[in-house]
Amino acid sequence: MSSEKNDVPAWEQRFRAARVSLPDWADDAPERSLYVSNATGTYEIYAWDRLAGTHRQVTDRPNGTTDAALSPDGAWVWWFDDTDGDEFGIWRRQPFAGGADQEAVPGLAPSYEAGLALGRDGTVVVGRSTDEDGTTLHLLRPGAAEPEEIYRHAEYGGVGDLSHDSTLLAIDHTEHGDAMHSAIRVVRTADGSTVAELDEVTGHAEPRGLACLGFAPVPGDNRLLVAHQRRGRWEPMVWDPLTGTETELVLRTEQGEPLPGDVSAQWRPDATALLVEHEFEARSELYSYQLATGTLTRLDTPRGTVAGATARPDGTVEYLWSSAAEPSAVRSTAGGVVLRAPGTVPPGSVPVQDVWVDGPGGRVHALVQRPEGDGPFPTVFEVHGGPTHHDSDSFAAGPAAWLDHGFAVVRVNYRGSTGYGQAWTDALRERVGLIELEDIGAVRAWAVASGLADPKRLVLSGGSWGGYLTLLGLGVQPGDWTLGLAAVPVADYLTAYTDEMEALKSLDRTLFGGTPEEVPERWRASSPLTYVDQVRVPVYISAGVNDPRCPIRQIENYVSRLAELGVPHEVYRYDAGHGSLVVDERIKQLRLEIDFVRRHLG
Repeated sequence: MSSEKNDVPAWEQRFRAARVSLPDWADDAPERSLYVSNATGTYEIYAWDRLAGTHRQVTDRPNGTTDAALSPDGAWVWWFDDTDGDEFGIWRRQPFAGGADQEAVPGLAPSYEAGLALGRDGTVVVGRSTDEDGTTLHLLRPGAAEPEEIYRHAEYGGVGDLSHDSTLLAIDHTEHGDAMHSAIRVVRTADGSTVAELDEVTGHAEPRGLACLGFAPVPGDNRLLVAHQRRGRWEPMVWDPLTGTETELVLRTEQGEPLPGDVSAQWRPDATALLVEHEFEARSELYSYQLATGTLTRLDTPRGTVAGATARPDGTVEYLWSSAAEPSAVRSTAGGVVLRAPGTVPPGSVPVQDVWVDGPGGRVHALVQRPEGDGPFPTVFEVHGGPTHHDSDSFAAGPAAWLDHGFAVVRVNYRGSTGYGQAWTDALRERVGLIELEDIGAVRAWAVASGLADPKRLVLSGGSWGGYLTLLGLGVQPGDWTLGLAAVPVADYLTAYTDEMEALKSLDRTLFGGTPEEVPERWRASSPLTYVDQVRVPVYISAGVNDPRCPIRQIENYVSRLAELGVPHEVYRYDAGHGSLVVDERIKQLRLEIDFVRRHLG
């Protein structure tokens, strides 16, 4: 039997199938929720009235919308309005039930977004980042016509959270100059004066990060939940900035074993317990932690990846779950699927196999998927971005598409990846880009020696930082790869630094230990343009012309050099920012990559 749907290949069905994000809900109106979905073919914001059972599309823009928040009373939907994906814009708001959009905070010029906090009494804090001003936080008091500046610094920072009564504001900042390890300052909203500070960088031989996880959500409780790295990985603690009391939480399972991976947490609505998220070796799980007794109880979630969770007032937990083989859905610990996008469920894919390979900096974890048949296979090394991120056992339409076309897929959690401890992540700063390629190279050698990968048909591919590593790898490891596919990459690092958004300039100064003028040899050693003369294989590059993270000019510099050298290459430029939120555009880009690989591999 034939139908229009049956004529669409499985890989394209996975992209076209509607999906939803984990719903956020209003603190004082939990029946009102907000989520992102691509149900129309473009990722937009949706309002969900749980009591009425209605879903309403809030935004409708050609290049999509993903950044939004609900006011605590559920009356307003706030959303960030940029221009064609350039991430530079202002906050607007719209009534939850529908109506005209309005400028949410009058008087603020467009900027890059640096956080938002909405207080129960109507207090608003907006974080802004610009090349001219660095980071500024602006406070709009209830009834005020215009906001006032409450914080300013040249280094990157952002809004942490407002206390329940809106008298305290937590700020994540990097005034010490280390953009990989934030400090936390709590100030009074009345006058901006400092209440307390947590800083694990200044005065410490080994810098350690801190992150604000939120104030206690009950009246009269000014405790702040904080993530720290004091024991070499992310763990939660409770800090009272008014008294200075710190309570580190040593979480142990019912068998008395400590959780081995990175641990994050959030308050449960009554502030007597925490919802704990544990990430370890590319998978995640959920726990409930009772603060009074120290009891840690595992919640029943399937093996795979929890891409976000939220504790509801009724005691249940909703979470977005998937595995490499099974598509995502919003589930509940009460049982069943809470929210699934309309339409058919996309086809599943192939489970991942865990592989551990000895690398120069320790054991490297890789996720491997094999197509049907016997190897060696043409193989795509799909390199993740971030760079402080990691590939996980979660559903991804891109790798599944390559599997459908007979390719094995290998994803490497190289040094710099999260989920393996602070030392593994911080190693990124030793030799930027080059150290990651050593780990990818070790896994490549295993893939060939094991019979998985055909050494004459190896594709190095990635987006963002993964695109950067792809171009760098083609030049640094010219004999290892057959083709390269780089999406929104860093290609000419010195020019990228000049043109990129200020938040990334701050990160790059941290990674390299200075500006291009201060340590030029480090920047040159890590720039793909430095090694372009050694590229021997065809290269495909895609780029968003409005991208503030990996700007178009530095990509054009690299492409011009490829042309001068006569290296076979193709470039696809599209009208968006750092990637596209339009489903048809994503399908088009992957179709072009598949066609490029087929033509050059034969």
